Order: sequence, then structure tokens, then C-alpha cells
Amino acid sequence: MTAPATSAPQLRSLYRRLLRELPARSPPKTILSHPSPLQQRIRDVTAGAGEGPHGMSPDAAEQFVQYTQAQRMYVTLIERYNPGMGMSEEERVRLTARRVGMDLPVGGTGLGGRDQN
Repeated sequence: MTAPATSAPQLRSLYRRLLRELPARSPPKTILSHPSPLQQRIRDVTAGAGEGPHGMSPDAAEQFVQYTQAQRMYVTLIERYNPGMGMSEEERVRLTARRVGMDLPVGGTGLGGRDQN
């Protein structure tokens, strides 16, 4: 017995959910008028859902949507709870010193009194 065919509205819904999870493009363009290569590839794969070796089954598409949602949430949490991740070591030390009430002297030397060459 074969699995019931997934209806077209369900496939469109999965396709839209996949597109929503993609990172925003800059400059912002209409998604459908100027699709990125990734968006075009997703469209091609979902258009042939379940057909041949390059088609994506609806279950695999659903799993991919859940994965991208989890990745987006992971990145959001990392950015929220590790705010110094993108800072240089010097900036992190300066902010830590300010947090405890100290101001680092402004000078031509870097951390540890070494010259920055």
C-alpha cells in the first residue's frame, strides 16, 4: 500500500514555511520576484516533491523546516546570552573593567603593556 499523496496546498504551505526560515536578504527584495539561488533550489526541489532522486518528500521538507527553526532559535539564544562573542579581546577587557568600576587608561599600548605592531 502506498502513502497517500500530499495535496498541493500542503506542499505550498511547506514551501512558504521554508522560505520564511531563510535569512533576510539585503537589500530587501520581493522574495518571489528575485529569488536567491538557495530559494530557487528549494523551489526546484519542492516542485518535484517525491519525484525521482532530486525530489524532496513532504516528511523530509517538514523535518528541514523544523531544523531551520531550531537553528534560528539557537542563533538567537547564543546572541542573547553571549553578548561579548563578537567583541575583540581588548574591547571585552575594557567593558569588564568598566563593569567593576575601573577605566582603562587610554594609550598606545594594548593588553599587558605590549606594543600592538
